[in-house]
Amino acid sequence: MSKFDNIRPFYDVEVNEALCKVAEHPMMKAMMSFSFPELDEKVWVEQLKRTHSIRDFQCNFIYHALMKVLENSSDGLTTSGFEKLDKHTPYLYISNHRDIILDTSLLNACLFDNGLVMTASAIGDNLIKKSFLNILAKLNRNFLVQRGLSPRELLQSSKLMSEYIGQLILRENRSVWIAQREGRTKDGNDSTHPGVLKMLSMASEEKVLMDHFKKLKIVPVSISYEYDPTDALKMPQLVAKANDEIYVKDENEDFMTLLKGIMGQKKRIHIHVGDVLDKELDEIKIEFDNSNKQIQALAQAIDDSILNSYKLWPTNYIAYDILNNTTKYSHLYTEKEKSLFERRLEIRIDENNPVEMQGFLAMYANPVVNKSKYENAI
Repeated sequence: MSKFDNIRPFYDVEVNEALCKVAEHPMMKAMMSFSFPELDEKVWVEQLKRTHSIRDFQCNFIYHALMKVLENSSDGLTTSGFEKLDKHTPYLYISNHRDIILDTSLLNACLFDNGLVMTASAIGDNLIKKSFLNILAKLNRNFLVQRGLSPRELLQSSKLMSEYIGQLILRENRSVWIAQREGRTKDGNDSTHPGVLKMLSMASEEKVLMDHFKKLKIVPVSISYEYDPTDALKMPQLVAKANDEIYVKDENEDFMTLLKGIMGQKKRIHIHVGDVLDKELDEIKIEFDNSNKQIQALAQAIDDSILNSYKLWPTNYIAYDILNNTTKYSHLYTEKEKSLFERRLEIRIDENNPVEMQGFLAMYANPVVNKSKYENAI
């Protein structure tokens, strides 16, 4: 038994058995009927049962499902930066995090379109408690981040995950995707949590910490949605935080958020992959001799890349102007775009609740504030 068995995705030799087990599950039927409406059910069931690798499952089924999602719930996906990456090199993609499933799925679709190495991707085990979702995650090359652990268990889990990520990138030639912090960003402030980087460093065999990160080939990724389909769903948590209350999720909340993120309207989406962090690591190595300070500086370098290349939409500028009672960015959106956004606000938010109102607007406005700190970024 491999020490990674509790967190790893399926090996290819396990794929067919798993697919045969879930081929006729109601959720698989719903997903396949949505993805292939022109096909008789027997056709895709037989094709699933003849599939023997994760790559074949992703390319022949999941990719088509994603294209249908984009067709039905967006005005299209645009990309930038992928042409700079080497087709045979595995990278560690560290990304801002907006949507539970789509962030990593869309990145993988872009990697596939560009002939690049696709990723194994981190996912919280709290999101896939349902048996079908657990199997589907492992079929999509997701590895599990264990949540709700004691401090001692967390330390052991972090070390194991660090080793596994190193194993994937350095020995199996597999790219990895991980979010810059635990959970999705609720308030539009994208920042890299140093704890994520400390976890990644735990398996280092290098005397110099930054040399380990150089080997991992970090590529910061920024993803932005014109409309966040789960924007209103994030409000209760923000309200609880503002009132200094502990927020307790409903039993099916993560699952409903997952579905809403996939099927809800997003309008335009943009993914940018930055340059591999290289000279930045050399500079950090020279400037700081303390590992904690090096981690902080690396987190800042990732933030700089993500925020500087973050694609701002009219919704971001509109929210900023409404929130600050200004017309500073009015030249960057139309009256029609503004009225549509105000209508969304009216439908989704209790306008008599100032905390909800502030939280909703700030979620869209904060990327403008953060990007404006960079010269000529806006």
